[in-house]
Amino acid sequence: MAEQHHEPGTMDITAQQRVFHGFVKMITRASIVIVVLLILLALVNA
Repeated sequence: MAEQHHEPGTMDITAQQRVFHGFVKMITRASIVIVVLLILLALVNA
């Protein structure tokens, strides 16, 4: 079981980085859309 030795920092994390950057981009865009919708709702009801 201990035949495999893992060196820290040698794992390929490009897929995880792509997913994380996509998640951050999605959350940023969703936040902008929500803020714009709230502003529009405030203007319509003013």
